[in-house]
Amino acid sequence: MDLELKMTAFYTLFYKEVLRFWKVSFQTVLAPLLTTLLYLLIFSHVLEAHVEAYPGVKYTAFLIPGLVMMAMLQNAFANSSSSLIQSKITGNIVFVLLSPLSYREVFWAYTLASVVRGLMVGTGVYLVTLVFYGVLPQHPLWVILFALLGTALLGALGVIAGIWAEKFDQLAGFQNFIIMPLTFLSGVFYSIHSLPVIWQNLSHANPFFYMIDGFRYGFFGVSDISPYLSLSIVAVFTLAVSSLTLRLLKSGYKLRR
Repeated sequence: MDLELKMTAFYTLFYKEVLRFWKVSFQTVLAPLLTTLLYLLIFSHVLEAHVEAYPGVKYTAFLIPGLVMMAMLQNAFANSSSSLIQSKITGNIVFVLLSPLSYREVFWAYTLASVVRGLMVGTGVYLVTLVFYGVLPQHPLWVILFALLGTALLGALGVIAGIWAEKFDQLAGFQNFIIMPLTFLSGVFYSIHSLPVIWQNLSHANPFFYMIDGFRYGFFGVSDISPYLSLSIVAVFTLAVSSLTLRLLKSGYKLRR
């Protein structure tokens, strides 16, 4: 197949996915930005004078990177998962399946669009927090690496959830009982060193912890574990989830009936 035709088809699907969330940006970008800021205002007001997660780092400063990353992860997942379940229910998924796109190109279009949405929301949250608290990253490269890997991982996971779910309530269950608990128990609001040993060990089994901890290292140069270890674990999880997503797309599982 002509390379130019394939690139045009890939760009069209990618553009369609970006346009899909951008057309309702009040709901998909501004709403999560407002929700995250409410978390910041409430938790910082209550705990600022009582908690010091890292020596010399105020609690509000500590909280900001975690909230930014949380917003990016949740919105990256929501973008691909909601798009696929809507396409399956309305029946227009057939136009993607009949397009001149390979399963790899479909995967990249959905995943990259999720990365774009996650980064847009995360950037918006961070820029607004600068008004209240000027937290600047000490190691921007680490921030970028974890932001890209984290949103790609959740975008691919969203594709899996969208393929698996047949109804909106199944997708909501996936998000409410898997994504939300893993996110909130990943160290967004606390350092795991403040937990009892058993809960510290359980936190190490949570892949979201490594994304949050590594991203936070990019801001302060301090983290609960080595950022190199976090980066390795996140990269392995991203590769594993992406491989599973590609297998599901190739097989047509719950897509071709």
